[in-house]
Amino acid sequence: MSAPKFRPLTFGVTKVSLRDGTPGIHYMQAEQALGDYPERLTDRLAHWAKTKPEQTFMARRMKNSDGSLGDWRHLHYGQTWNTARSIAQGLIDLGLNAERPVAILSENSLEHALLALGCLIAGVPFAPVSPPYSLVSVDYDKLRHVLRTLTPGLVFAQDSRYAKAIAATVDHDVTLVIAEGTLPDRASVSFEKLCATPVTDAVDLAMAASGPDTIAKFLFTSGSTKMPKAVINTNRMWCANQQQMVQSMPTLGEKELVLVDWLPWNHTFGGNHNFGMVVYHGGTLYIDDGKPTPALMPETLRNLREIAPTVYFNVPTGFEAIANAMKTDDALRKNLLSRVRMFFYAGAALAQPVWDSLYASEEREIGERIAMTTGLGMTESGPFGLFVTNPNVRAGDLGVPTPGLELKLVDIDDKTEVRYRGPNITPGYWRNPKETAEAFDDEGFFRTGDAIKWIDETDQHLGLKFDGRIAEDFKLATGTFVSVGPLRAKIIAAGAPYIQDVVLTGLNLREVGAMVFPTLRVRELAGLPESTPLNEVLASSKVLAHFQQVLNSLAKTSTGSANRIARLCLLSEAPTIDKGEVTDKGSINQRSVLTHRADTVAALHNDSLHHILKPQA
Repeated sequence: MSAPKFRPLTFGVTKVSLRDGTPGIHYMQAEQALGDYPERLTDRLAHWAKTKPEQTFMARRMKNSDGSLGDWRHLHYGQTWNTARSIAQGLIDLGLNAERPVAILSENSLEHALLALGCLIAGVPFAPVSPPYSLVSVDYDKLRHVLRTLTPGLVFAQDSRYAKAIAATVDHDVTLVIAEGTLPDRASVSFEKLCATPVTDAVDLAMAASGPDTIAKFLFTSGSTKMPKAVINTNRMWCANQQQMVQSMPTLGEKELVLVDWLPWNHTFGGNHNFGMVVYHGGTLYIDDGKPTPALMPETLRNLREIAPTVYFNVPTGFEAIANAMKTDDALRKNLLSRVRMFFYAGAALAQPVWDSLYASEEREIGERIAMTTGLGMTESGPFGLFVTNPNVRAGDLGVPTPGLELKLVDIDDKTEVRYRGPNITPGYWRNPKETAEAFDDEGFFRTGDAIKWIDETDQHLGLKFDGRIAEDFKLATGTFVSVGPLRAKIIAAGAPYIQDVVLTGLNLREVGAMVFPTLRVRELAGLPESTPLNEVLASSKVLAHFQQVLNSLAKTSTGSANRIARLCLLSEAPTIDKGEVTDKGSINQRSVLTHRADTVAALHNDSLHHILKPQA
């Protein structure tokens, strides 16, 4: 059988060096050196504003009077540069700095982008805050914690939807800026007025005074097990990481870069990786107001039928929805595949049936496959860290370190942790010296908590694959370790395409259990009306019979108590960001789910839960 044909794609790092340290420790880095990069991301913005002022930097659909989304509103590079400089002047006039930074309460928007760039020019750090902390939370505990950590001098709100959260958490001496509408009972400045601030020489002086070690922004961790921590992001981190990305993914700099992207800017994937990429390469970003949810995915598909990206980033749930749509949507298939050179997923495992479906649509439409790439990174690494070395990627593959990043592979019990050191690594957590000290080892490597294995122990140049989280693994009452990451991946693969994610149970108990978050496609199994509540769908005989078969097949391949699922239940309540059960990028947090659903865990193991499935011979 001949090898599959892929649309040409260059992989920038294919060779690594490996050296031994003390027993149980190894060091790994790319043979390729890291190239030069600018001191500030705004140096690139200034360059594009001068060389192609009329090109679109960013666009977003405007709202019609009925609330629907209409035509695209475009920001050009020249316009963006001039407006951001006016904003920078306004921030300088307010005397803002790292001790009194800017907090942004907004989803992705053109105003959000302009304010962020104005902050960068002025050398004033900004912090995009997760919108659910304001719009979903009922107690505002995380928002209150974020603002206490930051002590902002200015809080920006996209619109009046944030009024209730602001009233509950923002001190009256803080300047409020709003883009749309007003804030009841609070004085505020319109964003339009901020954008009209006359520019003085102070703007150029402020930009010149900023440098590689200037704090560009604070990005908060998901706060899944503790309250969110403010990760310091410097200019050096952001610029070095963008240069690392293009050396690992040369396609980014080869041709015009066009993104269609929904990934939230309060998260490092959307806010550093993709936003920064567009500025660094002078590309165009179309803000996608869709999302991989049943209510919002149609908007994403609409955008992809109209705007053809050159590279495309998403989480597995997004690619699953796209794969299903492309089977029958000719316009989507034709436009999306017309010039895309690379797909990239992160956040969770991509099920093999989704992969196969994408490949089938691609071969049908263009006669070749689009490489589905991935890697490993985190908020503290800027985020880009590892990237695959060839198009023949399998679930769990991570690849090799990007240029300039040194890995330290540390054996811990029966796992190997990967640690990072390089110019893209955070100096620490803002106003949190204890957590900062604990995050780094005695050689200055950042402790990621991610476990890895070799893709092929005989070929170091293929790199590494994911082996779960060090802290996720647990022991049964027998003292046997349960390796959570590989077992979760095995269950998801066995139950595809009806399992979105799994949380394993059994800490200090005799058996391993599984709490399954199903995909929406589980409704296909039930054969019930679309209006049927999900808990009734999951209790239907057809759905239970299917998952019984999955459990039985898993039992046949188990080799002992540590990898045998002895009991399983289906969860109708999706994991929530507000409780820290899932991050903004969609990845599950095992520990947080176990904490918040302790009653369900107990009921699963004491047989008091309805519809518990157990393996049958």
